[in-house]
Amino acid sequence: MDRTLMTPDYLDFDYSEDADGNGSFDAMASVAPQQLPAVHAEIAAVLAWAHDAFAGRRGATDDGCEWDFDLQSHQEFSVPETMRFEEATGMLTVQPGEPGAARHVVSLSIGGSPAFCDALRTQFEIA
Repeated sequence: MDRTLMTPDYLDFDYSEDADGNGSFDAMASVAPQQLPAVHAEIAAVLAWAHDAFAGRRGATDDGCEWDFDLQSHQEFSVPETMRFEEATGMLTVQPGEPGAARHVVSLSIGGSPAFCDALRTQFEIA
């Protein structure tokens, strides 16, 4: 897998830091099915880099490890509705439409020691 410097297109990370300097990068992407492979590729690139660059050091920083991650995914479906106000009755009527395509929501939280966070920030050009 290519480990060259990259800037993710779908993963927009927010950064937070605790009092000990350990940091966490959190990103969420909500995409249509056709964009899902690109999101998966970005996540795979980040995790493959972390496993290579900090090999054997994954786990809780409280346990002396350098980094860890949490990955979640689910699908969301929506059905549009047409709402009308019936002036004669003073009531609303609702007519459901056809269900839309599923959206895939993927979240990645990755973080660790100050050294890990600095390296991740540099590798993936995260501000």
